Amino acid sequence: MKNITTLLLFILSGFFFSAMAATDTLKVKTSAICKECKERIETRLSFTKGIKSAALDLKTKEVTVIYNSEKIKPEEIKTAITRSGYDADNLPADKKAYDKLPKCCKKGGPE
Repeated sequence: MKNITTLLLFILSGFFFSAMAATDTLKVKTSAICKECKERIETRLSFTKGIKSAALDLKTKEVTVIYNSEKIKPEEIKTAITRSGYDADNLPADKKAYDKLPKCCKKGGPE
C-alpha cells in the first residue's frame, strides 16, 4: 500500500511540474490604437489554442500573452495578431484583415 501511495504521489507531482514548466510569457508590440483594437486582439488570442490569457496595454501598445509553450510558439502568437489586422513586433498586419478594420483602428487613426 505504501508503494502504491508513493507511486501515485510521484506521478501526480510529475503532472503538476510538467504543467508549470510549459507556461511562458511573451510581450509583443502591436499597432493597436483604441479600445476596439484592444478587444479585437484580446478576443482573437483568447480563442487561440495554447494561449491562457492576453492583456493589451494601450499606452505602450504591448500585449502580454501567457501561453503553453508545448502547444504554441511565439511566432504563431504573432501571426494570430497579424491576422487580426495589426502589426506584431516585426511582422506587418495581414492586408486583408487590416483592410476590414474600422477607420479608427487603422494607422494614422485617432491616438
